[in-house]
Amino acid sequence: MLTCCRLLLWQVFLKLSFHVVTASMCRGGKDILASVRENSPTGQFIANISVSGDPRANAVRLCLSGVNADWFYLDGRTIRLNTSLSRVLDREVQGSVLVAELTCYEDDVMQSQFRILVKIGNENDNRPNFLQGTIRPFTINELTAVDSVIFTVRAVDADGDMIRYIIDKSSPDARFFRIDLPNSGNVVLDKPLDYETRSHLQLVIWAQESNTVDEFNTSALVTVNVEDGDDQYPHFLPCTPVAPGVPVCISPAYSANITHKHEDVILDFSPGPISAEDGDRGINTSLMFSIVSGDDRGRFVINNLTGELRLTRAVDDRKLTPDFALRVMVCQVDDRLKCSVASVTVRVLYENTFPPVFNRTTFKGFIIQSSSPVSIVCTYGNQVLQVQASDHDFADGLNPNIHYSLRPPSGLYQVTQRGIVIARTERLLASDRHVLQVVARDEESGEEVSASVDIEVLQRGQAVPRGVFHEQQMFGDVDSRLAGGIAVMILLMFLSALLILLLRTMKSQRSPTDPEGHIALEQPDETVSSLDISLSQGESSSRSEGLHGVYTRRLSALHPPSSSSSVKHEAAGCLRSCDITAFGLSTGVQVDQSEETLHEQNDCQQPIRDQKQIND
Repeated sequence: MLTCCRLLLWQVFLKLSFHVVTASMCRGGKDILASVRENSPTGQFIANISVSGDPRANAVRLCLSGVNADWFYLDGRTIRLNTSLSRVLDREVQGSVLVAELTCYEDDVMQSQFRILVKIGNENDNRPNFLQGTIRPFTINELTAVDSVIFTVRAVDADGDMIRYIIDKSSPDARFFRIDLPNSGNVVLDKPLDYETRSHLQLVIWAQESNTVDEFNTSALVTVNVEDGDDQYPHFLPCTPVAPGVPVCISPAYSANITHKHEDVILDFSPGPISAEDGDRGINTSLMFSIVSGDDRGRFVINNLTGELRLTRAVDDRKLTPDFALRVMVCQVDDRLKCSVASVTVRVLYENTFPPVFNRTTFKGFIIQSSSPVSIVCTYGNQVLQVQASDHDFADGLNPNIHYSLRPPSGLYQVTQRGIVIARTERLLASDRHVLQVVARDEESGEEVSASVDIEVLQRGQAVPRGVFHEQQMFGDVDSRLAGGIAVMILLMFLSALLILLLRTMKSQRSPTDPEGHIALEQPDETVSSLDISLSQGESSSRSEGLHGVYTRRLSALHPPSSSSSVKHEAAGCLRSCDITAFGLSTGVQVDQSEETLHEQNDCQQPIRDQKQIND
């Protein structure tokens, strides 16, 4: 028994002695607690090892092991961070603590083992991120009450920072929303919605760090779809808004024309067929039509679904019923209280046989350049231009239902309902020319006719042409002063030609041809200014001044003298009187006493007698 106890004690002693001997090189070690910031570079100092042995000695060996041992490496008695460009220490990926173990070997025998705990310090290197499920498109009804929370947004920050939410006021629809509690993310409706005005809304929301210096942020675009609610009344078409941007319509006034021959027909109305639509376009509730008043005991019936109005029987007497006034109502099938009413007029007309016509295809107008704002366009003779159509369905040709207009509309001219054209004079330039198209429309029958108006802008002080001949055929577009000069020139040429013709006639009358050739006509001599009249047998001669020259009449052969000297004097006086009185020319004649001379004397008596008649 004693021996066994001794052996046991000896073994214990040996073990204790061996432990002291072997632990002598690895003694002094302990667990390591350290910290390092994320994103630290490789070789970053972690901790020093406190074992007494030198790991560089062959007898002592240190080893790292554990889950995160690859994040460290030993540099003598120092533990350092092991990272690279592609392997960065990220707290959000690795977690907040790195765990490893340090084992000390002496002569390849494990002597001690220590734990390594390294806390990773957080850095603000992440921005907030919205949760996609909280920024998806939302749909809300337009009847949602104001101050209601319509949706909530959420964002997370990997660094664990606090986040506040802000609505970007520059968003186009930011006025409809607000956020009361910045950290809650609850978006509240701030203004009532209207599907008819805006069916889609968009706003930008920011998520921003509130407990950091950097205040990293991010934004998200949120779309809100407005759902139509049944809050509008049906309206007739076409719709005329009461004001721009207001989804309330003024009911149109429908009108149609019939004659006493129409019967059992669907009426064609203006400004269009009787139709309507639900004011809530997103719902488009079914509608129903009905006649409230004016159906004339079933003369007019309406299709409840389409709105077609039918005339069932003809009009008996147009004089008794020139027109009919009806009121038509449309209402929702599911809510009869939501309805609208429109007025309908059916006019009974005489049968239209003749269309309106203009008396010409082109009208000519003039306007004088002026500084006055407006002026009336005139036509030839400075008369007011009136572009008016006639209708032979009327006794006087004037149809009071004809409406005049310019097509296309002009910014310089307009036409009144009496066919008078008015111009904006201050915007016109001299010598301008404008061609307008005037359309005359019969508002009852719908027939149209058109004509052109050719307007010429005249200079200040320029007279309006008196007629078509003076403007087009004679002068055209030539200036009036130039045209006057041309006219005077033409007149002078005409007078010159007439004078030449008279001269030739005079010469032929004063140069009778003697059958024996005793009389010779010489050319005028401009250097001679007097005329000799020589009679045979020594008669004295006389001289006379001429206008253009001297004409000398001689006898080529003298004949026997006449038996009476009085005959000679009468012949000379006759010739002198014919030449001067009848023609106003200076002439010289030599006369013999032959029978031919007496015959010539008798021919000259006629102009003398005529001259006496003129004198009388």
